[in-house]
Amino acid sequence: MARRRGWKGDPPDNDDEASKRIIDAAVKLIAETGPDFSIAKVAASLGVIRQTVYRYFPTTEALVRAAAIASVDDFLDRLTEAVHGIHDPAEAMTEGMLFTLEDVVRTPHLGILVSEPYAHTRPGNLASEEAQVFGMRMLARFDVDWSKYGYADESDKHDLVEFTLRTMLSFFVAPNEPARSRKELKRFIKRWLGGAILAQQH
Repeated sequence: MARRRGWKGDPPDNDDEASKRIIDAAVKLIAETGPDFSIAKVAASLGVIRQTVYRYFPTTEALVRAAAIASVDDFLDRLTEAVHGIHDPAEAMTEGMLFTLEDVVRTPHLGILVSEPYAHTRPGNLASEEAQVFGMRMLARFDVDWSKYGYADESDKHDLVEFTLRTMLSFFVAPNEPARSRKELKRFIKRWLGGAILAQQH
């Protein structure tokens, strides 16, 4: 059972509710403060001590990841709308990557996973098993007949997801030059990423 102290006089009924309240508070604070987010601030916003938050999330990174995961479904819904009706895999993946790069900037609780200070502590996050599952869920949202383009096997799709995630990671590590427009960036990504995707047909 959740501890009954604090919580601004309204303690949660169980651990699941406590965990959800902590995650909701983290999502809100990350959106407001970005890299200045901390366990102490989450605890203060909930009216509990830091040890209470640590009971559910032993590290700041664990809480950040939980906040990001809590935001995944909303992100996938927005992605689905952005790529709806695009059947060409090169065009779809290019547009999907552009949307993701832009949406991560707008959604700090997703972007903070690959931005300061967390990117330098675990730079492989975007190619982790968890990220692969996320990427496969993204792939399923595209209006593309993947088997038609040579991606009938799950292993081929996993390879495509890993390649795309690693390409995306490079843009987080070294962002696009401001002087290069979205149109120019799209042309660049489609030429190289799109070419690699379509090569599976041959």
